[in-house]
Formats: sequence, C-alpha cells, structure tokens
Amino acid sequence: MDAIDLLYWRDIKQTGIVFGSFLLLLFSLTQFSVVSVVAYLALAALSATISFRIYKSVLQAVQKTDEGHPFKAYLELEITLSQEQIQKYTDCLQLYVNSTLKELRRLFLVQDLVDSLKFAVLMWLLTYVGALFNGLTLLLMAVVSMFTLPVVYVKHQAQIDQYLGLVRTHINTVVAKIQAKIPGTKRHTE
Repeated sequence: MDAIDLLYWRDIKQTGIVFGSFLLLLFSLTQFSVVSVVAYLALAALSATISFRIYKSVLQAVQKTDEGHPFKAYLELEITLSQEQIQKYTDCLQLYVNSTLKELRRLFLVQDLVDSLKFAVLMWLLTYVGALFNGLTLLLMAVVSMFTLPVVYVKHQAQIDQYLGLVRTHINTVVAKIQAKIPGTKRHTE
C-alpha cells in the first residue's frame, strides 16, 4: 500500500492504524519531551517482544517442541543499505538542498521584486502563525489535514474547484493591480 492509498482511506483498517499512530505520537509529544516519547516507545516495544519471546519459550517447554526463536525470520533479514542506495539518497538530498539554496538566494537578493515581496508577506504572516501556534500544533494540524482533505476534496470536487477558481481570479486581479502601481516590476501571466 502506498501513501496515496493511505490518504484516500482505500483500506480503512490500515489507514486508521497509521492515522491513529501518528496522532498518538503527536499527542504524546505535546505532553512529554521527544527523548521521553522515544524512550517510552522503545520500552513498550521491548516489553512486547520480551513478553512474546518468554511466552513462546514457555510454550515450547510445556509442549516439548523445538520451534526455535520466534523472531528468527526477522533476525535473518538483511537490513543494510548498499553503497548505491546511500549514493542515490545522498544525490536526491543534494539536489533538494542546492535547489532550495538557489531559490533562497534568488528571493533574499531580490532577483525578482514581486517574488521577494510575496516571500516577505509569507514570512510576515508566518510570524502571526508562530505567535498563535507552536510547531507541534502545526504538525498535528498538518497530519489531520493530510488524512481528511483529500477525501473531502474527492467528495466535493466540483464545488471546491468552483470556489478555488473564484479565489484565484480575485487574487490575480489584486496582484495585477499591485504590480501596476509598483514601478519596475514585470507582470507574470498564469
């Protein structure tokens, strides 16, 4: 199952487990530090695996069977990354970092005045968002939105597209008026 199937709730049970796990983790992080949450999760996993291992050992002793280690198949799995895989991920990261740095340079050094002004407005709005919410609350809202908005959009696509078209037209009109009043700006057509 891929991420799109999860976000569109195509397998309700699996999506519910993933969504619930994310929410539980994020709600835990609102109450405890990251170190505590990681430690508690590790303790919970260890408690489960140790209990299961002891249970299987006792069961084998009572039934006098020789099934072996209950996690043998998982212990024998190869989990190392090859040099090619590491190189692939490093190359992807390098491309992302380089493109981000180029875009930030372009915005901060005002290569295009309109784009830099849009970025400034976005940063100004983010100061208000940051004053209202902390990063964890925003992450929690993002996770809930990821699992709800795609389904809502599919169910009400015609109405949402109609209103988005109206908003886009209004925004383009306002941007065109602002660009007309600022000397030396080039007009972007969409």
